[in-house]
Amino acid sequence: MITVIILVFILGYIAITMEHGLKIDKLIPALLMMTISWALIAFNLDGITHWLSANNPLDISSGSPQVAKWIGGHEEKLEMLNETVLHHFGKTAEILIFLMGAMAIVEMIDHFEGFSAIKNLIKTKSKRKLLWIISFLAFFLSAIIDNLTATIVLITILRKIFHSSEDRIWYAGFIIIAANAGGAWTPIGDVTTTMLWMAGKVTSVKLIELLFIPSLLNILIPLLLSYFLPVFKGEIAGIKEEKDKNRLAKLMLFLGLGLIVFVPVFKTITHLPPYLGMMLSLSLFALVSEIVSNRKFKLQSSNETHHHGPTLKALSKIEIPSVLFFLGILMTVAALESLGVIFSLGQSVKTAGISENIFIIGLGIASAVIDNVPLVAASLGMFQIGPDASVWHFIAYAAGTGGSILIIGSAAGVVAMGMEKISFGWYFKKIAPLALLGYLAGIAWFLIFN
Repeated sequence: MITVIILVFILGYIAITMEHGLKIDKLIPALLMMTISWALIAFNLDGITHWLSANNPLDISSGSPQVAKWIGGHEEKLEMLNETVLHHFGKTAEILIFLMGAMAIVEMIDHFEGFSAIKNLIKTKSKRKLLWIISFLAFFLSAIIDNLTATIVLITILRKIFHSSEDRIWYAGFIIIAANAGGAWTPIGDVTTTMLWMAGKVTSVKLIELLFIPSLLNILIPLLLSYFLPVFKGEIAGIKEEKDKNRLAKLMLFLGLGLIVFVPVFKTITHLPPYLGMMLSLSLFALVSEIVSNRKFKLQSSNETHHHGPTLKALSKIEIPSVLFFLGILMTVAALESLGVIFSLGQSVKTAGISENIFIIGLGIASAVIDNVPLVAASLGMFQIGPDASVWHFIAYAAGTGGSILIIGSAAGVVAMGMEKISFGWYFKKIAPLALLGYLAGIAWFLIFN
């Protein structure tokens, strides 16, 4: 039965990686993987002998190479199964609600054209200076919002600067590296770091302290090497400064970003789950949005007014397919974890004598091909180590930045590929070597100083 579930996971993941060729959205195989895996467990309850209990998740780490034995009758096992499903769904829901809150705030910022204000920060005519400005904007913007949104915003700005796609694709390549690097050093910058943070594996202060410089090196090395690339020599036509079409653009931009940054502060002060802090930030931002939009709060309002408010507009634009994709992936990995497969894999790595550092470096490179979400989800069940151990921070760096090595390895790369029609081959020849050198430079710093 375990073999069948592993096979379902492998086939489902192949379907996810081939979504463009199959013309099937990746959420479909993700949800199928999830439901089939748990259904197979339910159908084979009496044949299961080992189980990782949700109530005592460390019951297999007390020196035993085997998962704790699962004893009891059918009804007892069924009750434990339902408890485990509920436990993992609760942990997954925390992440999804957190992400949906962040998505809603970003959409409301966009509703007020807040991101258009970023263009006015760019006033240089030098192609090289523009590259540095765009890259650092991507680095710091993605540390607050997700790397996908940061990439979309900055490529949209590039389209107002360059008419030629030949110039834009080079800048887009550096945006991908910078956005992924920026997402790795904050707990709110990437789905994987958010997962580690919400699982209690890393703290926000330690994450920033240990990963800021490695992440910075990840983009600095490619930027320094850009001096040898002819495409960034010379000047561009003058960039005209545009007046903000919406007088509230800058206010809502800084307020929205500030409220997202406030979430880790909320967790530190209250010790409550991060999704509650994100819901507080969302409600405050929505309140301000409705007030400045001259909307009155009423228990009973007309449907027309209700559906034209910034809050409802933002909520209607949330990427539900992405949310369901994460649900399917995380719950499938949870099924494998409950059966002890993930833990056994971790034990096998240790038994084979593979060092944790080598394994994590390989994990980062694998994230260039395989989505980093299931890789990090699996690692949570492989290593039974306390919070803020260097292993967790190393995983955050490797999984967050390794996806830059191939254009298909991250959400930022995939969206840039679609927006600018960047070919896999061009990126592999032109950008991948730079991304790999940046990745290795960050690893070298981390291993030497941590």
